[in-house]
Amino acid sequence: MNVKPSSNTIANGIVKAVAILAAIYLALLFLYKIRSVLAYLAIAAVVALLGRPIVIFLRQRLKFPNTIAVIATIVFFLGIFVGIIALFVPLINEQSRNLSLLDLEALKADVNTLYLQITDYFGTSAANVNEMIEESDIEKNILEGLNLGFIPDFLNSFMNVLSTLSIGLFSVLFISFFFLKDSKLMQNGLLTFVPDNKESNLTKSIDKINGLLSRYFGGILLQLFILFVIYTVTLLIVGIENAIVIAFLCALFNIIPYVGPIIGGVIMLTLTMTSNLGMDFKSVILPKAGYALIGLVIGQLVDNFFSQPFIFSNSVRSHPLEIFLIIIIAGLLFGIVGMIVAVPGYTAIKVILKEFLAENSFVRKFTKNL
Repeated sequence: MNVKPSSNTIANGIVKAVAILAAIYLALLFLYKIRSVLAYLAIAAVVALLGRPIVIFLRQRLKFPNTIAVIATIVFFLGIFVGIIALFVPLINEQSRNLSLLDLEALKADVNTLYLQITDYFGTSAANVNEMIEESDIEKNILEGLNLGFIPDFLNSFMNVLSTLSIGLFSVLFISFFFLKDSKLMQNGLLTFVPDNKESNLTKSIDKINGLLSRYFGGILLQLFILFVIYTVTLLIVGIENAIVIAFLCALFNIIPYVGPIIGGVIMLTLTMTSNLGMDFKSVILPKAGYALIGLVIGQLVDNFFSQPFIFSNSVRSHPLEIFLIIIIAGLLFGIVGMIVAVPGYTAIKVILKEFLAENSFVRKFTKNL
């Protein structure tokens, strides 16, 4: 005999569902409002992962007390940050006109001049090219349709971040200090939300995630440093002004998987060619661009066949095809930020699945390399 639910039961169910949805909405809204704090926590966690090997070295090899080792590590990272700022900002401010990075109109004018030189080199004229474009029903010519706004927008945003970074920098360093001083701080906080019978699983998960991500972020730094050195040597050989700044900027774009190297390469070639405007295109501009292109190719070959296999295989222990698909999916769902955090997030999920669902046959096969 079927018993129909009473109106009170239905009403209570509706109220409960609405309350759950409202709680979820408020929780998401709260997280959105404190997104800056979450960003500070995430950056501090990365700093702590990178600094942990240094702290361990200072404690075990040099016999530093724990607090002194943590302070020395924080000072080391702060020195690197200040050194980059001291190198990067003044050169950008002083040479922005030469680089044409902060003036979009100047950059377009330089590209237009370069465009005319290229058409002349190949034995045609701008009028002929424009006529061909019009005949193919393209309403705007190439230069008018060329969207170069991302370059000054990126740099202006970067400079704005640097100018307002004091609070964020202090917050990150303060949080990083306690993450390094008490390596179990975050773990103890998470354990309060886990049942007692699952605490050991969570502890193992956190320890393994810390180890894998420490190697991953260390590998990323190694990757950027190798590219920076290759790009700097290339641009110095070519004779480009502000080679260090341009190399640093182009190497930094490699943080964005797959898309970043293309953007960095376009910027390097464009700046190499526009920095030599007024010289002969055939004997000066084209050869220098060719040398810069060779340096880009060498850098990407080293990155693709050495740096990335080292990072993905030895650090996060995932197949390159697996990583490729995860990065593409994360990029489609969450954009550039998704591509950047895809690998560490995916690695953390795999570790958690392995520890909490080890009895599942699919999970066991899926995480067998961890």
